[in-house]
Amino acid sequence: MTGLALPGRALAVGAHPDDVELYAGATLAGWATSGCEVHILVCTDGSKGSWDLDEDPSRLVATRRDEQRAAAERLGATGEVAFLGRVDGELDADRTTAHEVAAWIRRLRPDVLLGHDPWRRWRLHPDHRAAGFLVADGVVVARDPHFLSGSELVHHRPDELLLFDTEEPNHAESVDEVAAATKVAALLAHRSQRLSTMGIGADDDGSQADAFSDSILAELAEVGQRFGVPLAEAFRRIDGL
Repeated sequence: MTGLALPGRALAVGAHPDDVELYAGATLAGWATSGCEVHILVCTDGSKGSWDLDEDPSRLVATRRDEQRAAAERLGATGEVAFLGRVDGELDADRTTAHEVAAWIRRLRPDVLLGHDPWRRWRLHPDHRAAGFLVADGVVVARDPHFLSGSELVHHRPDELLLFDTEEPNHAESVDEVAAATKVAALLAHRSQRLSTMGIGADDDGSQADAFSDSILAELAEVGQRFGVPLAEAFRRIDGL
């Protein structure tokens, strides 16, 4: 299955700054170019995202927020860039946090909701699992009117849920070369992650950055081949929410 109708509004929820761009950046860039209002919600503060033992965590938190906003701008996202601010590596899929995610769903009222697939096997990072369950739990709270009693936020039911970084995709969003290049540019906005995530050293002459870009394009081409299109990002699509 490929290609949703263009949503008027989309909300992508990532565990860390850069997760949304890594797993759904080309899709969001293409939608944004076509007029979709794209919002991004980041669950953790990214404070563990450095290999430098001397890194100041509070400075890194501020840096990663700035990078996330810059990445969203490169994607063309015109909506909110919001942060739950949970400590990196300590995200829990608890009721309080799920209700916060639900409140954002009600507030932003997306047609399409995107998040991590929490049921992927052998996933090591606990934040990715937790963020996925927060989206799954949050959409139920957001859609049913008797949750969040006392809240002035009216219940909202998205039309579609797309789970990214999934091992059992049943849906792909076809993307063009412009959206693919925009995804790479948005990822490169996360400068603090260039070494740890992208393999790009401070003394890179451009070859490492080119290799990273090539790896992203190769992945998009591999997914596209699986779904019969040139370039694509894969998801587990859940409708009938």
